[in-house]
Amino acid sequence: MKRIASILFAGALALQCCGQTADGAAQASQAAEADNASVVYMTQDISPEAIIKLYKALGREAKGKVAIKISTGEPGGHNFLNPALIKDFVDLTGGTIVECNTAYKGKRYSTVDHRKAAEDHGFTAIANVDIMDADGDVKLPLKGGKHLKYDIVGKTYPDYDFTVILSHFKGHAMGGFGGAVKNMSIGIGSSAGKSYIHSAGKIEDPEVLWTNLAEQDDFLESMAEAAKAVADHCGDNIIYISVANNLSVDCDCSSHPEAPQMRDIGIFASLDPIALDQACTDYVRNSDDPGKVHLIERIDSRHGMHTLEYGEQIGLGSRKYKIVNL
Repeated sequence: MKRIASILFAGALALQCCGQTADGAAQASQAAEADNASVVYMTQDISPEAIIKLYKALGREAKGKVAIKISTGEPGGHNFLNPALIKDFVDLTGGTIVECNTAYKGKRYSTVDHRKAAEDHGFTAIANVDIMDADGDVKLPLKGGKHLKYDIVGKTYPDYDFTVILSHFKGHAMGGFGGAVKNMSIGIGSSAGKSYIHSAGKIEDPEVLWTNLAEQDDFLESMAEAAKAVADHCGDNIIYISVANNLSVDCDCSSHPEAPQMRDIGIFASLDPIALDQACTDYVRNSDDPGKVHLIERIDSRHGMHTLEYGEQIGLGSRKYKIVNL
């Protein structure tokens, strides 16, 4: 029933807010705040201009040394964000693209290989790229974690003043879907941090991780806890933008992802990562594209929505939101 209510709520609000002027969008944002709902801005336009438009609508300027967290994409895959799509936004913020090495032995497991992947995929041509755990990692404090005692992130991550979680929303083999929460937890986690999350706080060594994986819900909850540590570290110096295109059931960490079975949706932005991920998943469910069944099956078969349920429970964000369609 919760899922049905959420879908109906999001769908009704999406219709209500479509085609608004700037003044209308501002009014909708104020109304959302009055209802204690998080604002999620959305556009069906997937373009460099649209990313900047959504960024400005958020009203939170990226200042200082800016980290732009994306996935550089596993070599062999092709669904990761196109550098041409994000270049103007990166230029506007003066940001550095940041990543960490993987916990699986692919072609981004070592820093040398990861830098080559970033170059081959076109990211070093548009910005400086920092593999943040190239020289080790550090721990971020975590309050009230059920599974994790802390979060383990790339060593250089605390050097940044502002974080942009710029995500490609799509499916994920283990989490059901990958969006803002996944990008800021596993994504900012070092190799050791990724191992710590996947094992729900038991293992920090990627060499022994894959025989020590956590129970599914424990893993999903650990993602939310690690994301909460990042959000608490940043305070107000963080924003979240998700591009819902190339909607494969597989993550950009796959070297052989399944082809997308449904059409692109658009770009979403919020100051609330839980609301943002909830909106993206609701738009998939509300789509009239019959190909959505594949992505929905991937999300639900992995109990993926539990990440957001638990994230809301620990104060990472709210599943109640209002769409402002720009």
